[in-house]
Amino acid sequence: MINENNNIGDINSGNRNSGDLNSGDINSGNRNSGDYNSGNINSGNRNSGDINSGDINSGNINSGDYNSGDYNSGWFNTNEPKMRFFNKNSQYTYSEFMNKFDIIYPDLDICQWINWEEMTDQEKKDNLEAKNINGYLKTLDYKEAWAEYWSRADKEEKDFFINLPNFDSDIFEEITGIKIGDNSKKQELLDKSQELIKKASELKQKAEEL
Repeated sequence: MINENNNIGDINSGNRNSGDLNSGDINSGNRNSGDYNSGNINSGNRNSGDINSGDINSGNINSGDYNSGDYNSGWFNTNEPKMRFFNKNSQYTYSEFMNKFDIIYPDLDICQWINWEEMTDQEKKDNLEAKNINGYLKTLDYKEAWAEYWSRADKEEKDFFINLPNFDSDIFEEITGIKIGDNSKKQELLDKSQELIKKASELKQKAEEL
């Protein structure tokens, strides 16, 4: 259906769109907020790939520009970069990580309904309307939500995070507020293994040059 803004698709707020649910202009894909996109769900411009926030990408899920690879935040990349964990590069691309690990996403309960009988005396004083509605909606900050989640997480869930590449207990605590036992020995072994891998690669390269 063509409307007054020359859109052929449906529910477009932009102009000259042939797809659906576009708020930008001249999109042939769907759910784009940018302009001149032929892919889908792009917030950038001139993308032919999907779910890009950068511009002029033919790959998918890029936040940078001019990428034909996927998951890039830089410019002019044709492949998929290695992921960073705990401020260090890892051996995995995002696709490899998603295929290798059984991904667990923390169920962070930012908002919780607290019944009147479960409220503390201070909460009752701070929420005067709570008695009338038999409780109140409690909002946790980010680290409080992590603490609440960690208190009910099982061993499998906790092990998933602790066994992530480059795990660093100090960084994990800085972000989540969760204190894990000292991992200095583990990190030392990881650093040594990376050093051995690097040396082996250098020896292999020298051997190939002979």
